[in-house]
Amino acid sequence: MADVIIVGGGAAGMMAALYAGQRGLRVTLLEKMDQAGRKLRITGKGRCNLTNTATLKEFLSHVGSDARFMRNSFASFFNKELMELFESLGVPLVVERGERVYPQSGKSLDIFLALIQKLEGMSNVEIRKNCRVQSLIIEDGACRGVRCADGSSLRAPSTILATGGMSYPLTGSTGDGYTMAEKAGHTLSPRYPALVHLLTDLAIPNDLVSFVLKNVKLRLSDANGKTLSEHFGELNFTESGIGGPIVLSASRIATGPLHEGKSIIAHLDLKPAVEAATLDKRLINDLNNNGNRLFHDALRMWLPAEMIPLALQQLRIAQFKRLHQITGEERRKLLGFLKDLTFHLTGTGGYEEAIVTQGGVSLKEINPKTMESKLVKGLFIVGEVLDLDADTGGYNLQLAFTTGHAAGCNC
Repeated sequence: MADVIIVGGGAAGMMAALYAGQRGLRVTLLEKMDQAGRKLRITGKGRCNLTNTATLKEFLSHVGSDARFMRNSFASFFNKELMELFESLGVPLVVERGERVYPQSGKSLDIFLALIQKLEGMSNVEIRKNCRVQSLIIEDGACRGVRCADGSSLRAPSTILATGGMSYPLTGSTGDGYTMAEKAGHTLSPRYPALVHLLTDLAIPNDLVSFVLKNVKLRLSDANGKTLSEHFGELNFTESGIGGPIVLSASRIATGPLHEGKSIIAHLDLKPAVEAATLDKRLINDLNNNGNRLFHDALRMWLPAEMIPLALQQLRIAQFKRLHQITGEERRKLLGFLKDLTFHLTGTGGYEEAIVTQGGVSLKEINPKTMESKLVKGLFIVGEVLDLDADTGGYNLQLAFTTGHAAGCNC
């Protein structure tokens, strides 16, 4: 019999095992895959953006749902403590653009190996692979252990549910924890793929697929024109829509409404540094000074070559028209394309490409200091199983590590 059973060997589960083990508890970590930490090893495109050096206030502004939930656990284990931990485990770190923290080697594997080797060196921590947990053992309002798919049962006074969400299912995140938490009596908010590319009604020309636009602004609005979010930075086009850093961040706002069938409109400003009136004056000058140039050729003055097919498709201005023939109405259409390229969002990518899952176990039912369930004694819930997600930039991994730390210190 162990002192604590941890279900799931991802970032949150391994962190919980480390701190529970350091307290001298007998820990059994159950991983259903043949290797632990699969998602951790591919995160950040294999580079592992493990946290962000933002201040607490700034950090919480990037967290969805109820960000205040994290205040207590961040007081004990935040970005500084996480960075000190990995450096003490022999992993040098670097801070890059956007205050994002990576291993100096640029390899996620180094983060995983630091954790797994530390755990494997602890005599009171047992890691069982290829062990799928089927259900929790709930008796007299308390969690007494787990039942495994092979028919065996394991008992312990504390159980930590760290199974992850549903994103990247090939790594083992298939939503098992949601089912177990719900059967234990917990309330689940709707789950959606988040930090994912968005589908649009735009017909994307082949030349534009994978093309990256830098320093653009993306604004999302509802059907009534109310702004839902604004993001500035890089965006790329895909075969079916848009992707890139600002799209991933915007998807956290869009994914719920889109999956509920609501209308969301995207507004892309290709020239956010220039006011519309100023840009219009430039267009007038360019048209007057280049009167004999053909329209499709002159578009290169205002757009990258890759964007020209989309501009011709959207503007419907004859490509062989001379600039001195462009009417005032056509100039205003061009201005609108540059400052407010508008299209409807039709959906999102799926869990197989989503970085995180939005939604999960209600935070109202979890003790924010310990991560213990308020409904079931001895059950702790951490990481992506919770209704807790954040923007890209290292925020989500910090949430996983911090909630794992809280459970490991208090189970």
